Amino acid sequence: MPAGPARSVLAFDYGERRIGVAAGNTLTATARPLATLRNSVSGPDWEAIARCFESWRPEVVVVGVPYNMNGTRGRLAQAAEDFAAELGARFGAEVVTVDERLSSREAEETLRERRRSGALRRRVRREDVDGEAASVLLRQWLCGPGR
Repeated sequence: MPAGPARSVLAFDYGERRIGVAAGNTLTATARPLATLRNSVSGPDWEAIARCFESWRPEVVVVGVPYNMNGTRGRLAQAAEDFAAELGARFGAEVVTVDERLSSREAEETLRERRRSGALRRRVRREDVDGEAASVLLRQWLCGPGR
């Protein structure tokens, strides 16, 4: 379990059409999906992101950066890093990036298992996967070395 005072954390799974958002804290090292926000050629829904910041007041923000399985930077890596930098500039929180390889696959498997067990009674939607992927990223960071 992480040492020190609890810190609120938001995580973002950046995508061209949608951005998954999750919240958690360093005391319990838990994460849960919050929302899936829109993203478009005109940019992210900054008003919705601002509402997440107002509600959760994170001290740390985690953003997933896509890498290919061979370790090279993925097609959206620069866009995700630019998004991370803009979050830091707009909201003044500490921003860290994590490798998001396989986070969406893990999120899909988690949601499918919840559906099979009856915990999720409806079909898994793309938006569900994005929010759960943000939770995966956040748990990865929370449980990483040095936390």
